[in-house]
Amino acid sequence: MKRNSLPAGPSAEHRVKKACRSVDAIGLLLLFILTSCGSDDRRAELVILNGAEPESIDPAVVTGQLEGRICYALFEGLLHFDRFGKPQPGIAESWDLSNEDKVYTFHLRARSKWSNGDPVTAMDFVQSWKRVLLPETASEYAYLLYHIKNAQPFNEGKLKDFSKVGLTAIDDRTFRVELEAPVPYFLDLCSFMTLLPVHIPTIGRYGDDWIKPNKLVNNGPFLLKEWRLNYRIRLQKNPLYWDAAHVALNTIDALPIDNSITAYNFYASKVADLILDKGLTPPSLIPELKTRSDFHAAPFLGNYFIRFNVTRKPLDDVRVRQAFAMAIDRDRIVQKITQAGEPPAYSFTPPGTAGGYQPPKMFGRNVQGARRLMAEAGYPGGKGLPTITYLYDSKKLNEDIAVEIQNMLSDSLGVHIELQKQEWKVYLNSLSQLDYDFARSSWVGDYNDPNTFIDCFVSDGGNNRTGWRNKQYDDLVAAAALEQNSSQRLRIFERAEDILLNQGTPICPLYFYVGIQIYDGQKFGGIEPNLLDEHPFREMYRKQLPKY
Repeated sequence: MKRNSLPAGPSAEHRVKKACRSVDAIGLLLLFILTSCGSDDRRAELVILNGAEPESIDPAVVTGQLEGRICYALFEGLLHFDRFGKPQPGIAESWDLSNEDKVYTFHLRARSKWSNGDPVTAMDFVQSWKRVLLPETASEYAYLLYHIKNAQPFNEGKLKDFSKVGLTAIDDRTFRVELEAPVPYFLDLCSFMTLLPVHIPTIGRYGDDWIKPNKLVNNGPFLLKEWRLNYRIRLQKNPLYWDAAHVALNTIDALPIDNSITAYNFYASKVADLILDKGLTPPSLIPELKTRSDFHAAPFLGNYFIRFNVTRKPLDDVRVRQAFAMAIDRDRIVQKITQAGEPPAYSFTPPGTAGGYQPPKMFGRNVQGARRLMAEAGYPGGKGLPTITYLYDSKKLNEDIAVEIQNMLSDSLGVHIELQKQEWKVYLNSLSQLDYDFARSSWVGDYNDPNTFIDCFVSDGGNNRTGWRNKQYDDLVAAAALEQNSSQRLRIFERAEDILLNQGTPICPLYFYVGIQIYDGQKFGGIEPNLLDEHPFREMYRKQLPKY
């Protein structure tokens, strides 16, 4: 559909101006600071609104999409995702497969260097991946490496001899990886943030401070020029990057803004050029913004869902979890709040993943059935139910959905829900520590395969964060990893996901994401819609010179 270049009618203009006037005091202060910088602190060529303050930029420990964007700018793996979400040669210029596609031999570029001038070697990858697997690193994504021979027992502490793990530096430029079984998406994994190499000598020298400016040694397209908490991360082009000639931007600022109204105010005031995070578009403005040429939206492999902490009463009772799920009106949420055309979700895995996987459907809204389950669990009409708290992070969208869920459960089940808002880092820690009752969550596929969704909820998985355990589910996920017949593999996934949705119910999917970016396509390029919602900074460029 053709988009107009201007908002539709005076009502849009009025609402945008009203939203800008409602920006919070902190946002206005930051706006003043940014626009008052002296000539020695000139504006970056591209200013991005990235979301909250990053939890970290250590590839081994980060889990969020906003942190991943910074990691991809600073580090490069064997491969990297391009702007279409496809893996492309990175530090590895080529690779060979052998032993029935279970052994990958990667050939590294001779001119790939760390930012201190050291060559990037095969041993850097061995040591970096070992660091992810070391139990003391506590990497929540370590399970992504379990496809590698003996990686899982080493990570679990059952195997002490790392030389038995299928990672070998044959020489400085040859890196061999032995898998337990063929993995159709292994090259995608080699592009993913957890498998990015890090400079081990720098970590040994500085400890936890290794990720700070003037200490960080990295091998990606940008350098970490500055990281000032709650102000900005400034990235500067890395002259030693092997493909520096094709990196168009010299400086990029990523601003830690997690309030959608503040974010839009920064964009409308031309302090920022690009709203990148999917949660930074004010929902109330979406109907008008959708008519504009600077509004860009497309579906991707991601979902918004609820996690239940099954270790806490009364949510340890599956009947209560299922009653809550039955009482939620997904259509009301996407029509009243999100408004960007998000499809309601009745599965965890989005339809359309690689291979034509068709996920099973979860039971739908059924208020009478929900009331019956609550009565069976001993809480008729919500009577006798202990206080339950819903946790969410501080984006305005999440607060609006939290209030809606609170009202739905009250109206349908007579249940009173307390709401708890936390800043991003605190919220992530609460999820990891199971310090919540039920909570807002989201998941974006790390690669285009149903496995990236379904293996989230294996027992003790780093991204499970619900306390839910089911041996049959675990066995099916393990069987799918070994199944070489593609259609049979998808059937196994279907059985597993049905257990997740309709038997255990540690989660309740709400809707599938539509990715949103707001930027002037006449000024910037290199940003494309894709199923992984990956938008690498290395491919972005200016079409017009800035006028500041």
